Parts: sequence; C-alpha cells; structure tokens
Amino acid sequence: MKYKFLEHTADAKFQAFGKSLEEAFSNAALAVMSIMIDPKKVNPKITKEVNVKGNDKESLLYNFLEELLILLDTENFILNNVKELKIKGNSLKATLIGDELNNKYELKSDVKAITYNEMFIKENPFIVQVVCDI
Repeated sequence: MKYKFLEHTADAKFQAFGKSLEEAFSNAALAVMSIMIDPKKVNPKITKEVNVKGNDKESLLYNFLEELLILLDTENFILNNVKELKIKGNSLKATLIGDELNNKYELKSDVKAITYNEMFIKENPFIVQVVCDI
C-alpha cells in the first residue's frame, strides 16, 4: 500500500508509506494528487525537475508537496508519478512525470494548501502523515 486516507472533519488527511524516506515522500505526492485526480489516468508526457529545501524533514515535505500545487497553479502540471526523488540533508531533488491539465482531465476536488496540522514523519517503518486543506 502506497498511502491511505484517514478520517478528518473538513480536510483530507493521509498517511504515505515507503521502504525509504524518499519512497514515502514520493507516495505522499501521489496521495495529494489523488485528492484532485487519479494519477494513473494522467498521461506521462511531461517531465519536470524540482529542487526544494527545508529547515527540517517536515518543512522539506511541506515544501515539496506545496511545489506540486504551485506547478498546478502556474503551469497546469498534473502528476502521473515521481520518477526519481533524492533527499540529501534538508534538500530534495525530484523528477516528476505528468501532463498538462487540459480539457481531457477534470479535477474532482481542489487542494488549497498543505498544512503542518497533524503532520509527522516516522522512520522504521517510513510513514508520513499530512493534512491538506481542501
């Protein structure tokens, strides 16, 4: 299982899993996208490189997921998958594969923002929890 959604009164809350921190972050990206659209239905046509920094792992996760929302808002980019993701210290570099949001895709919901509310990152096993403002 890559991720699962949990009960939340008004927002979308999920936990993403992985064999590594990188895999858990990648699966968190897919979870965020799956709130809006099924990533499996997005054609893998466009490649985007992202580089983000944070003060700690939580801010790194926040900044990475927020970058997905920025790409959607500024470039109409929707995610199919995370091809490669590397974390070194408090820096993250990722290769994202997706497509341009256009008439053939319809968003089922909108993620307004990523929040720090109830966010945590655990290791062994690797689990990240995120609440998205919808």
